[in-house]
Amino acid sequence: MKRNKQFYARKLHRYLGLFIGIQFIGWTISGLYFSWNNIDDVHGDHMRKEIPALKFQQGMISPDSAFEKVNSVDPFDSIFSFRLIRIIDQQFYQIGYYSKNESESKVNVNFKLVNANTGELRKPLEENMAVQVASEQLVSPAKLNNVTLLSAVGDHHEYRGRRLPVWAVDFDDPDCTVYVSPELGTFQTIRHDQWRVFDFLWMFHTMDYAGRDNFNNWLLKLFSVFGLFTVASGFVLYVMSSRTIKKLKK
Repeated sequence: MKRNKQFYARKLHRYLGLFIGIQFIGWTISGLYFSWNNIDDVHGDHMRKEIPALKFQQGMISPDSAFEKVNSVDPFDSIFSFRLIRIIDQQFYQIGYYSKNESESKVNVNFKLVNANTGELRKPLEENMAVQVASEQLVSPAKLNNVTLLSAVGDHHEYRGRRLPVWAVDFDDPDCTVYVSPELGTFQTIRHDQWRVFDFLWMFHTMDYAGRDNFNNWLLKLFSVFGLFTVASGFVLYVMSSRTIKKLKK
């Protein structure tokens, strides 16, 4: 028996639907999760308390003096960033600058902390200071679980793509991990279960199974095209099998 166009359209639609159906379900589930969850809660904003504004203090050294202090221990000629920050009860200048690594023949960005009142350099945050910085971020009294200094993370790690090393301060109550940079002297981000579910579904949504954050990968583009073909084949199949359209043609 000679197979007509409707047979091939139905077969194309069926196999395309089978091929990308699981991904369609993943897109739908992840989209529902994204839309039903407050993004501020996902970021952990509800766990953090408001940090008081920085105050002007008499006797603060000038930025020039801070630059000279850094230049005396690590010569540089270009500034990357300059901020006034607070570490517990003291204020510091956080100075980012370009430093050339002669052995690697490339320019790196380094950071130094200079006490805004005394002009003394501060070494990177120790473990106990990192715990204090992390604890003061949380709304409720936090129950410490574990502290780890991370010098490397994988492509799927929740702290991926950020400056290392970093202190990972784990708490049981609330159940979360607060990341504090020893070099920058500041809180970086907070991660908890709601964010981790969001991150996993984001990987499924973007189809970036290598690093989770590339929205322009070829797998996503390919499945998007297949999705259009699936919808188009469904419309074609409807037109071919519609009795109303067949009657109009007659």
